[in-house]
Amino acid sequence: MSDTRPSGAHDDRRPGLHPDPETQVAPAVAPAVRGEREGAEVADPARAGTPGPAEIPVTADGGDSGDADAATPPEQPHSVDDLRPAQIVSRLDEFIIGQESAKRAVAIALRNRLRRQRLPEAMRQEVLPKNILMIGPTGVGKTEIARRLARLTRSPFLKVEATKFTEVGYVGRDVEAIVRDLLEQTITEVHNDRVAEVEGSARDTAEERILDALVEAETREPKEGAGRGRGRAAAAAATSGGDPEPEAETAGTPVADPEVDRRRSRLQRRRLRQRLRARQLEDRLIEIEVEEPYQPMVENVSGAGFEDMGATLADFLSQLAPPRKRMKRMTVADARTALVDEETDRLIDMDRIYDEAIRLVEDSGMVFIDEVDKIAGQGSEHGPDVSGEGVQRDLLPVLEGSTVHTRYGAVHTDHILFIAAGAFTMSRPSDLIPEFQGRFPIRVELRALNENDLERILVEPSNSLTKQYTALLGTEGVTLEFTPDGLRELAHQAAQVNLQDENIGARRLFTILEKVLEDVSFRAEEFAGQTVVIDAEMVRSRLGDLVRNEDLRRYVL
Repeated sequence: MSDTRPSGAHDDRRPGLHPDPETQVAPAVAPAVRGEREGAEVADPARAGTPGPAEIPVTADGGDSGDADAATPPEQPHSVDDLRPAQIVSRLDEFIIGQESAKRAVAIALRNRLRRQRLPEAMRQEVLPKNILMIGPTGVGKTEIARRLARLTRSPFLKVEATKFTEVGYVGRDVEAIVRDLLEQTITEVHNDRVAEVEGSARDTAEERILDALVEAETREPKEGAGRGRGRAAAAAATSGGDPEPEAETAGTPVADPEVDRRRSRLQRRRLRQRLRARQLEDRLIEIEVEEPYQPMVENVSGAGFEDMGATLADFLSQLAPPRKRMKRMTVADARTALVDEETDRLIDMDRIYDEAIRLVEDSGMVFIDEVDKIAGQGSEHGPDVSGEGVQRDLLPVLEGSTVHTRYGAVHTDHILFIAAGAFTMSRPSDLIPEFQGRFPIRVELRALNENDLERILVEPSNSLTKQYTALLGTEGVTLEFTPDGLRELAHQAAQVNLQDENIGARRLFTILEKVLEDVSFRAEEFAGQTVVIDAEMVRSRLGDLVRNEDLRRYVL
């Protein structure tokens, strides 16, 4: 967005304070400002230890690199374009245990996207993504695979529930809202990236505007004091019947030297800048001019096909009325926040953000449709099934490739990757209408988790539950130590409960661990500085009665 940044945006000063920008003022001020900005890391303790947005390296999976890059094996590529299917599966293995067939399917789909980008334009338009249908019980990693893949590639990603939509013409959300929501989310992400890019320039410009207000306030105070003094002298002279003789006093006043005034102004501005960056003026009140955008009172219109009407009408009315500017009195800290936001909006071209977001959605968007099995089955005997076959029929054009009109422009869904998932315990994939089945040519089955898988889930993933609880309690000085037999007992208890009651997969570990560590979490301050060992005996003592008692187990675990 460098071409949208106005020239000289970092030195936005009012003409009243710098009346002669073409002469000696600009050469004298600019080097001092640059020199002070170069030393800002020392002068501003709040900025000293915090890298700017452009200085924070970002890894391929969306997280800040920092120490993580040092732990990354050197053979792993840093660019998504260099990821081979085997390497994608290896990255997914860091978070998901097992389910190799599902990982291979999504890895191939991701690699095919890159291959498509390398094709000639004519062939590129002919190659369509192969949508994936995941079949497996709950808690085995269906959603996590899709979410981690999107984070790995930094692709636009949206997870929706198939049961939230109804057939067009009935009360509820229509299926085109999926594309609109995906675009809205992508616009927010792209906007945040642009904000990070221009934040430094916006802060510099906001700092100059705050300095203008501070200099103006300090310049106005002596003049107001002198004016009040002359007024009191004139009133005293009138009371005594004397003559203040203003001409004589004026004649004795020395003529101001413009060069001396400019030098004094530069020194004053430099002193205020140092105090401002040292956060010594945060509570001082200043008057600044801020923009207040026009906000029309428009009621939201609900119903199928009308979700964007209220927002579009509000945008149209806000464009008709220009933003209002008015003077507001606030502290320096509040003024900095308000001015940084205002300058950031001024430096960002929203039309380019909309175009970029639409391009990202069309080329690399991913939609995960969960609970597809809930809309499968035969139609209702007493009328149309508006939440079942009707939704499947409405999804067909979106899955096949159509144009969805949004408030930001038209979005083509031809190359969006759709991943559907369902447990299919009460129905089968063959219960879906044939046209819907044909839109998902790749089917993968995820197996249920056994005791060995649950034990690996407790230890191997980089975000495992044991690491999470250890980090949480470590903030209060409590050290958790999970022994091998304790981990096996936790997995065994979770597997037994899944076998005897409803099988909810790895989600059972949340309940088991929370119950085992309930007492330690509740009285963490009493265990500060101690090491709490989670072994098999402790697990059995905390869960033994609950697991054996069927009635308690159903309601507690």
